[in-house]
Amino acid sequence: MATSDAGRRILAYAGSTRNIAGCALALAGVALVFLGLAGTYWPVVVAGLYGVGALLAPADRVRLTISHAEVESRHLLADLDTLLANVAGNRFPDDVTTRVTALAGVLRDILRRADTLTSSPDHLHIVSQTIRDYLPSSLETYANLPRSHALTRRAERERSAHEELLAQLDLLDTQLRKVAESVYHGDEQALRDQGRFLQDRFGGSGLDL
Repeated sequence: MATSDAGRRILAYAGSTRNIAGCALALAGVALVFLGLAGTYWPVVVAGLYGVGALLAPADRVRLTISHAEVESRHLLADLDTLLANVAGNRFPDDVTTRVTALAGVLRDILRRADTLTSSPDHLHIVSQTIRDYLPSSLETYANLPRSHALTRRAERERSAHEELLAQLDLLDTQLRKVAESVYHGDEQALRDQGRFLQDRFGGSGLDL
């Protein structure tokens, strides 16, 4: 355990601003060596320049605060779990349960990206309202109807309550998938950028390293 902690600390320092600044000045010292300006004490010069860079570099910023979206995402995930437990305990038809489970999967995926939701309050609002208002309201209204009534159409062109509920769940699914697409857009763009970089780097020849 101690070795693991020490390794993590070493890796953290290796990527720190202080180490990068120290290495930059140390490289400048190496350049002085090649130019013949460092003299016989060049190791001291290089080490000293590293120390100066490490000491003068600003410390890495520490992030201890938790964003509103992160806190809200945790609460929403808990509310979603409660809603799903209520759905499971009320014996909804299988097609309703299947759609609600699919919706929950989309919602969970979105809520895992609290960092993106922080910069998109509109998306967070849609997700929040879906979990706490839109979805439970539709399900609750349906659950309070007698099963035989819910499955019966009132007129030839009028939906049954069951069909109406499925239509509402499909509408929510469509809207949430639009939110998810927007949330994932940044990752998709980063992946495309990485693909272009790799193509530029290695696309010409397998031996061009």
